[in-house]
Amino acid sequence: MTGERERIVVAKRVDSGAAETDEIVELARAAGYEVVDIVTQTRKEDPAYHFGEGKVETIARRIAAEDATALILDNELGPYQTFNIGNKLPEGVRIVDRFRLILEIFGQRAQTRKAQLQVELAELRYELPRAEAKASLAKRDERPGFMGLGEYDESRERDIKSQISRIRDELEQIEQTDQHRREQRRESGFDLVALAGYTNAGKSTLLRQLAADLSVDENEDIHPDLDTTAESEDRLFTTLGTTTRQADFDRRDVLVTDTVGFISDLPHWLVESFKSTLDAVYRADLVLLVVDVTESVEEIREKLVTSHDTLYERNEAPIVTVLNKCDQVDDEEIDRKREALSALAPNPIVVSARTAENIPALKDRIHQELPDFERERLVLPMTEDTMSIVSWIHDNAHVETVEYGDEVVIEFEARPAVVEQSRSKATTLVESSASA
Repeated sequence: MTGERERIVVAKRVDSGAAETDEIVELARAAGYEVVDIVTQTRKEDPAYHFGEGKVETIARRIAAEDATALILDNELGPYQTFNIGNKLPEGVRIVDRFRLILEIFGQRAQTRKAQLQVELAELRYELPRAEAKASLAKRDERPGFMGLGEYDESRERDIKSQISRIRDELEQIEQTDQHRREQRRESGFDLVALAGYTNAGKSTLLRQLAADLSVDENEDIHPDLDTTAESEDRLFTTLGTTTRQADFDRRDVLVTDTVGFISDLPHWLVESFKSTLDAVYRADLVLLVVDVTESVEEIREKLVTSHDTLYERNEAPIVTVLNKCDQVDDEEIDRKREALSALAPNPIVVSARTAENIPALKDRIHQELPDFERERLVLPMTEDTMSIVSWIHDNAHVETVEYGDEVVIEFEARPAVVEQSRSKATTLVESSASA
């Protein structure tokens, strides 16, 4: 956002305890707003106003005093509650709930067709129940615009559902292309590692450490969702699409993909809207679940539970928990947290992506967790095509020895898919040589 930032007030209600506002404030700042005041309340939800009516009047006074133009609510409001609160606020003040704010941020960061489609899908799924509410009220009360919900258009609900169907079809086609590319990479000897975790856990910084700035050379017209750089700014939702880089490993060809960060309290419909991006996680050979070890045990535990619920729904790859930012806490605290989280994160690895501490140990762990290599020994006839196969094996496997004579004997280690391909190429070569 350029120029002067829009001034907003943040408000949050909780049933009990203290209302934490750090994340919603960070979200607001990530969207480009200037937070000028924060109002919280601890009480049971009011059916008419969500907050107590008196607290809504307090919020209205704060907005007027700060000359704010929007109210951001870290809660999900019903259509009636939104209307009632709006009637209490100064004229022209917008109401933005938590999920609308998240969609704003997604919209700002969507740079590719895939990301833009996912944002559009999420917005439509957000709007659908509100359109259904308008339809229900209009049919019941026969009053267009009842409760300030806007004039009822009976075709709007059908239009939304039609658009949702169209976007899902297009996203499915994109995912089929992505999946085909992933399979091609596997056949070429690449292991696929995905970084998952909450925003600001340090995934993009970790990608830089693992990848050593070796970018994946992609044709952007074919696959525009792969960037050659990975931002690592300290803000939420820096990475909306996926960023894939070739990792710096001695004996393996590894591609590491950084994905959109999880965020707490996301409804299922919003997660579902972005499942196409998460397919990079679901289809990986290994998932590194990155956790900010500076957070409290309670926060980490809650995030691990949510992450596992999301990942285990469709993921079959092993998951390794990476406790990041160890440079910011002492060893005693790390040991205490490892013990407290052992049920959810057995045998985690502790690193600092910022200082590169324990990155070599993480690479060793990645190598251990990835599918085992198979050993192979091939005897090839010496023909005009033999050297092209030997060259291909060098490119896609770890070659141990090559002996040249009347025949070529090559011994190597590789992924099972590469071994199978090399056998197929050798068989074709032998059959072609025999028939010549």
